[in-house]
Amino acid sequence: MNIYSIFDVSAAGMNLERMRLEVSAINLANADATRGPNSAPFTPMRVVVHPGAAVFDHLLQGYSGGDLASAAPSGEIAPANVAPREVYEPGHPDADARGFVSYPGVDPVSEMVQLISITRAYEANVRAFNAGREMAMKALDIGSGL
Repeated sequence: MNIYSIFDVSAAGMNLERMRLEVSAINLANADATRGPNSAPFTPMRVVVHPGAAVFDHLLQGYSGGDLASAAPSGEIAPANVAPREVYEPGHPDADARGFVSYPGVDPVSEMVQLISITRAYEANVRAFNAGREMAMKALDIGSGL
């Protein structure tokens, strides 16, 4: 097993969590926006995670010296399929004929809970990265005869 694969796996996890963090921050920032760019309504987003290699044989070959890049999960940003939140505000400039204003279907409470989960997952990846670094440093110490 290549020692650098520990760093690759942790880096892939940190990149995925960073992407999730950015999407949640954008959703929270636009939770009360009635219009997005080009006067179009803001559509909440989500990160769709695609697992890497799912076959155990492929993962085992990757860990035994093969390519682990295909084993790492990847993510893509996609629009969330949620209905807009309608609030009765007849004096609002964006109100429709019935007096309702359409806000994005972003739930700030669930986004904040997701931010906590993202933070914890990122911290776990940092800890795994640091553990790999410490193991590599100990291996260098053993190899130097100290």
